Amino acid sequence: MAIRRIFVANRGEIALRIVRAARELGIATVQAVSAADRTMLPARLADAVAEIGPAHAGKSYLNKEAILRAAVESGCDAVHPGYGFLSENADFAGMVEEAGLTFIGPRPETIRRMGDKATARSIAAQAGVPTVPGSEGRIEGLDQARAAAAAIGFPVMIKAAAGGGGRGIRVARDSDELAVLIPQATAEAKAAFGDGGLYLERFVGRARHVEVQVLGDGRDAIHLHERECSLQRRRQKVWEEAPAACLSPEASEALCDSAVRLAKAVGYRGAGTLEYLYDAGTGAFFFIEMNTRIQVEHPVTEMITGIDLVREMIRIAGGEPLRLSQGDVRPRGHAIEVRINAEHPADGFRPAPGTVTSLSLPGGPGVRVDTMLYPGYAVPPFYDSLLAKLVVHDETREAALARLGRALGELAVEGLPTTAALHRALVADPEVRAGDVHTRWLETWLDAHPLTA
Repeated sequence: MAIRRIFVANRGEIALRIVRAARELGIATVQAVSAADRTMLPARLADAVAEIGPAHAGKSYLNKEAILRAAVESGCDAVHPGYGFLSENADFAGMVEEAGLTFIGPRPETIRRMGDKATARSIAAQAGVPTVPGSEGRIEGLDQARAAAAAIGFPVMIKAAAGGGGRGIRVARDSDELAVLIPQATAEAKAAFGDGGLYLERFVGRARHVEVQVLGDGRDAIHLHERECSLQRRRQKVWEEAPAACLSPEASEALCDSAVRLAKAVGYRGAGTLEYLYDAGTGAFFFIEMNTRIQVEHPVTEMITGIDLVREMIRIAGGEPLRLSQGDVRPRGHAIEVRINAEHPADGFRPAPGTVTSLSLPGGPGVRVDTMLYPGYAVPPFYDSLLAKLVVHDETREAALARLGRALGELAVEGLPTTAALHRALVADPEVRAGDVHTRWLETWLDAHPLTA
């Protein structure tokens, strides 16, 4: 292993995940912290800590210069960006490599090509991967947007070219609505990603969100099968499963093969995810974007394959070739992950930071909890509200749902509200249990089933 000391340029549960994976490989870690994160669990468990700035993310976890300076000064030879923050910032990846350090992720040029969603669509089409009908590249101005929308057909989705995570997305049902929403989407994309560029796609009603996990070493690539992430609120995933129960074996094979083709076409290095819309009525699937980083929901893939994705990322970045062939990946059973956020479900999911006064985590076979929480930890108000990921695995989806219900019943986080009540309600819902959902299902369900706790 060429890597000896990793700078963890992230926070929360993913930072803890990286620290633990590195330790298992015999690699030291230096944890980046803002002034608000000095007491978080990854800082306690890392070999060293480097403060990179004040609480505001723009002056700490998004401060490229401060992070790189701290990485160099702390003697690190690699940087792991986790997810979010600078994980898909090609300029940052380039800065890391120019400083003589290893970026644990794709090459900067791959991030740049696939990170621009409009460019990624073109590359996918060239690789023979189906894409949702949309604009040819970015739209420049309202007149071009109107012309593209007329060609695509309303309703259309307005999407951030540099985006992800549901930010910058709007649905326009006619030309007048398009004129109102374009400036809004531009402003949100600019604020979230520093790039206000947009493109258009046809809006697919009752679509299911499926995605394929890939792993590549820059020369070869394999898939680790698919996940379904259709349960979303405001286009933010709240519940993920692997495999996607909505797919037939033939559809799964076609989907995963297309993902490998695209990963090979761009010489992908590291762990990445290709996201698709799936029309269960027709069996058609359409590529929408690639996330050139580890995903929040990667644990469900690890649970069904037994493959540690974070360790594999580090090995590949350290110069090792893929240790696995496609035939080595043998999925088993079914896994479900639910996101436990510091939010108040009865108050419009208002963020609710606070101090954890008591904590009881579920256990037993097939139960995993990825969290940075501990009793007495003060959840800061400056960042994403994700507190924990509760993941279960069992032989069948039905058994996994039963295990999830049991684990949610054992979970107790005191001192601040969480979204656990949402998941307790969902796991008992007949349509969820039947798998009869789509990307807009949850918001309709919430309107009909307002949560009171």
